[in-house]
Formats: sequence, structure tokens, C-alpha cells
Amino acid sequence: MKQIVTRLLGVLVWASLLFTAQPAGAGTPVTLGVVTWIGYGPIYCAAANGYGIDVKLVNFTDNSVMPGAVQSGEIDATTLTYDQVIAANARGWKLKVVMPLDYSVGGDAILARAQIQSIKDLKGRKVAFMSASPSDFLLGYALAKHGLSERDIQPVNTTPEGVVGIMAGGSADVGVSYEPNVSVIVKSSGGQRFHVLLSSREARGMITDVLVLKDSVIAKNPKWVAALIRGTMDGLAFMKADPAKAATIIAKTLEISTAEVQEQLANVENPALADLGDVFKKATALPSFYASGKIIAEILQREGQIDVPPPIEGTFDASFVNALQAGPGG
Repeated sequence: MKQIVTRLLGVLVWASLLFTAQPAGAGTPVTLGVVTWIGYGPIYCAAANGYGIDVKLVNFTDNSVMPGAVQSGEIDATTLTYDQVIAANARGWKLKVVMPLDYSVGGDAILARAQIQSIKDLKGRKVAFMSASPSDFLLGYALAKHGLSERDIQPVNTTPEGVVGIMAGGSADVGVSYEPNVSVIVKSSGGQRFHVLLSSREARGMITDVLVLKDSVIAKNPKWVAALIRGTMDGLAFMKADPAKAATIIAKTLEISTAEVQEQLANVENPALADLGDVFKKATALPSFYASGKIIAEILQREGQIDVPPPIEGTFDASFVNALQAGPGG
């Protein structure tokens, strides 16, 4: 009986939040910062079909300025990678993740010459990657899992795009990058020279895109925050129910073909409702923020980008996802 009452209360609370949701300020749309990224397909579909509240997508070409934009109030909410939340909160900003949007599951990869067959073989070798980036976090995870650290390799700092030229020129036998660079490297030299040693598919949750707001904005506007999350999940449902129409919407937004949309979607995972709360669970395994956050914080500290890591529990608000999972379909 207690479980039934709790579930019914969750449904009523969620329904109240959803149907009375209004943007901050009469007649003012909720502004949501995005970049052109395949993992944000549910957001693009929700925006095209209607969120249920007035939502305006604000497109950024540089995601590094997005934490500051939401912190300053330039936008109401934003999409970020979880490492950006760690870095921002280490500076005293109070940003909180309210839901995970997507995991990279193959879009990022450690690439190596054909004769290198294991992560342990990286010891002593030159590895090209961009420091304090998702590539660095994936590499750090892989090394730690095999009893190594970045002290055991020779880092070659470069941009993700620069990895292509460095490996092609023979300056490094190993590199870490993301698509489309991964495919370019693997297909070079007739596909015989390099291969994927480990991809983000084997590290689901290490590189996570998230929906983020300031804690003060969440406290002031819980109704439209709830509607924003519900609308995004409706966008995901639309992608599953009508993949052809969804691909057309996403293709138009990203200015690519529908075939490219389908190809790129294979490298990301938008978590289903049942899995939406996995990042918030206190666990040592991915995709928990407690697992990925530890690796991210260690790398950011090593690179001198943060002094003291923020408490992981202070980087998210799980209440909205919990309420949604307690409702219909949860």
C-alpha cells in the first residue's frame, strides 16, 4: 500500500509540475543553449514538435562559453558535458545537472597502429590527444582500468583534429580523438595501418552530455524545469516512434543528410526513462557521476584547471528524474 501511495503521489506531483509549467517572466521563452551535436536529437525534435512550454534554442559555436552563459543568466538552461560542470563548480559556480542527455558510445576512441593490441602496450609510447578534454578522460579511464596512468605514456598535446596528421605522419603510434576523425584515421592507408583499440562504447558514461541549470533557477522555476525534461523525453519517444521524420528534423538542424544522421546516431546513446537515473546513483562503476567525476576531477587537477574538486552530490539534482520515473511509464 505504501508503494502504491508513493507512486500515486509521484504521478500527481509530476502532473502538477507539467501542466502548470510557465517560463520565467510572462511571455518570455525559456532559453536553452545547444551546439550542433547528434546527441541532442531529442531536443531538436522536441523543439520542432513543441515542448508544451515556450522554449527557444540558442545555438553556440563554442561550447566552452556555455557554462558562463548559464551562470550569468544570459540563458536559462544549457547543454554541457559533465566535465564542464565539474570545472565550473570547482570555481564556486552552482550548476546542477537535472538529466543526462546522451552517452558517447563509439564516437570517441583510442586509435593505434595495427601491432598495438592492448592498452597495456601503450606503456612508454607517444600518445597524441588534447589535454583536459573528453579524449583525455577516455584515455585516463582506459589506463586506470589496466593499472596504468598518464605517467606511463609520453603525451603529445594536440587538438582532436591534429591527431589525424600526427598519426599519419608517424609522430605518434597512438592517438585519441572523436568522429569524424576516428573514421578518417581508421580508413587511411586502405584501412590496414590503424585500428580502434578502445572506444567510448566500452566506457559508456565516461563522456556524458547533460542538461544543466543554476541551482537558484531550478529553485525558482521547478515547473518549467520539469516540463523541459518531460519535453526532451517526448522528443526521444518521437525519435523511436517515427525515425524517418526524426532524422529529417535532425538533418535539417545539423545541415547534414538523413543517411549521415543514421550513421552518427549509432555512436551515441540517449538513455531511456528506466536508465535515466543511473548517473545519479552512488557507485564506483560507470555511468555513475561518482565514477566518471572522480577520473575527470583527477585529470583537471593534474592539468591545473581546478584546485579542489567539488562534491559530486552538489553537481546534480535528481528530484526531477525521480519524479518522472515515478509517473506513468516509470
